[in-house]
Formats: sequence, structure tokens, C-alpha cells
Amino acid sequence: MRTVLVKLFTLSALVVASFSATVSPSLAQAKKKFTLAWTVYVGWMPWPYAAEASIVKKWADKYGIKIDVVQVNDYVESINQFTAGKVDAVTAANMDALTIPAAGGVDTSVVIVGDFSNGNDGIVLKGTSKLSDIKGRKVNLVEMSVSHYLLARALSTVGLKEKDVKTVNTSDADIVAAFSSADSKAVVTWNPQLSEAKALKGANLVFDSSKIPGEIIDTTIVRGDVLKDNPDFAKALTGIWYETIAIMAKDKEGVTARESMAKASGTDLAGFDDQLKTTRMFYDAKEAVEFTKSAGLVTTMDNVRKFSFAHGLLGEGAKSVDVIGIAFPGGKTLGNAKNVKLRFDSSFMEMAAAGKL
Repeated sequence: MRTVLVKLFTLSALVVASFSATVSPSLAQAKKKFTLAWTVYVGWMPWPYAAEASIVKKWADKYGIKIDVVQVNDYVESINQFTAGKVDAVTAANMDALTIPAAGGVDTSVVIVGDFSNGNDGIVLKGTSKLSDIKGRKVNLVEMSVSHYLLARALSTVGLKEKDVKTVNTSDADIVAAFSSADSKAVVTWNPQLSEAKALKGANLVFDSSKIPGEIIDTTIVRGDVLKDNPDFAKALTGIWYETIAIMAKDKEGVTARESMAKASGTDLAGFDDQLKTTRMFYDAKEAVEFTKSAGLVTTMDNVRKFSFAHGLLGEGAKSVDVIGIAFPGGKTLGNAKNVKLRFDSSFMEMAAAGKL
């Protein structure tokens, strides 16, 4: 979930630069078949359930199109496939949408803001309950990821900087095992690994994403060239999304849906519901629209782009934090307005809120 390894990014950006030059013209056209890629994370599990329950087919049929919903086991790879034009839409965190496709030169639109992490990402220390005690420790985390961003934001709250710790790049698959070793005293990770790390003897959660609400955002993004010529694809996706999460929130029917989502994500209903408690889902499209139009989102993306630039994630040779433009509803832009590559488009969520899909 939500990882950006700098070596992978650099390779991806180089590959995409040449790939886009040869395939982009053929992509920018009306078509009838589309692919959405997803990876396992509590906030994205509505997608496979929607496919299983024929909700995807229902909305695709409404617009006379076909939508394949496919799982990709590796999160970074799913976004690389999106960037290379192999899939039309993908689930991605806000930071990763900026640092992989947008930084790779692909016009990218956020069409659904599904949730933000409200405790799903956290910092765990052994032998102390004080965040400031992290100073001087080695910290296991997926470097250049939202975990790295969370660490930087947390350190700033206690007057520390990244130079005050030593980060140890650790894959999400290995991070719990690494933290279980005697010599590991600090870890930054996300659920379900976060829950496992917290359960270890002597471990204490000292900071989590609920302290920076609204900053780690989980979205569905669509390629700009696809969206321009195929707005019905985004309409169908939005319809699918809000019908599915409405079912999630119901009593009896919601339990059945969440059980299916839990199974697909490798946990049980209790585990899945625990993860939902630390996920601020926007079940109401109006709330999602308000969030997307808020000044707070602009501030968040300003923080994200500054972190990304400082860590070399805005592309090879990026000379300024302003190299990439980020557009928001209402005409607000951060960065280069002549090079907008990431767009927060609330129009489809507005249609859902108004019942006009």
C-alpha cells in the first residue's frame, strides 16, 4: 500500500518518458473498454466487492462501456502500469499520484476522494511512550513513502529533523519481522502491519495519522488523456463507488459486504472493521466535495510537494518545488500553471451528490 521507492520511481520516470512519447496519441481517443487497477488496503476494498456484486457491470452497462477491475499485488507496480498507460485508472494516495505519474509527465486527475488515514499509519517505539525518544534511533520504514512523510511531519512536532534519526529502508512485507528483532527500536508503517507492530512486547504507538488529519488521502485517479475523451468512464466509476460504500454502511447488507472485503484483504470482519475505525471514509459525496474544495487540501498538497521536492521525487532534474502544477476546484493552482499534471476534479463527485450520474 502507498509506497514510493525512489529507485523504482527513477526507473519508472525514465521508462515512461520514452513510452509516453510513442503511445500517448493512440490513447487520447474515445473507447469502450477500460481497466481500473487496485491493491489491498481497507479504503480500496470496495472496488473488488463492487466487481463481485455486479455493481461494476450495472454502471458500465448504463454508459455502454466495459470496465475490468483488476488486482495488482504490488502497489508501486500498479501505479507504474497506470503511468505507462497499461491501465486507465488506479487507486493511489495523494502523494504517490504526484510523485509517480504526475512527476513522470502524465496528466493525472483525482476523480474520487475516498478517505483519509485517521490512524491507519503510525510510529511505534519500543521501551518508551514519548515520540521525542526517537532521536538517535534507527527507524524501519518504507523510504520515500507516506510513512516517510508521516515521520517527517511527526518529527517537526517535537522539534526534531530527519537528520536526528537514521531511516532503514524496509519493505512492507518484511517490516513486522524486522521490528520483531531485538535491535529494532522504531518503526513507521500502516495497517494491518501497524496493528501487528503495536502488539509486540514493549511496543508503544507514539504518533499516528490522526494527528495530521486529512493529509494522507486515498483516491482513485484517471489518466487525463482517457478522461478528456471518455468522461462517461469517470461517471461510471463514481456511480460504482458511491453505490458500493452506501451498502458498506448498512446494517445487515453492510456486514455481508464487509465480510467479503475482509476476506479479499486477508483478514476477518473484526479486523477489517478495526481498520475502518482509523479510516475517515467519505460515505457522503457532499462531504468528499467539500473536502476537495477546502483550503486545507491546498495546504496539505503544498506540504506534500515540498517534502517530495526535498527528497528528489519530482522528477529527474527538477530545479524547483514549482516544477509541477497542481490544480484544485475553483481555479487555484500550486506550482507551474503551464505544467499542470495533477488535478483534483470534484465535478464527478458533485454529480453524485446531486443525483445526476
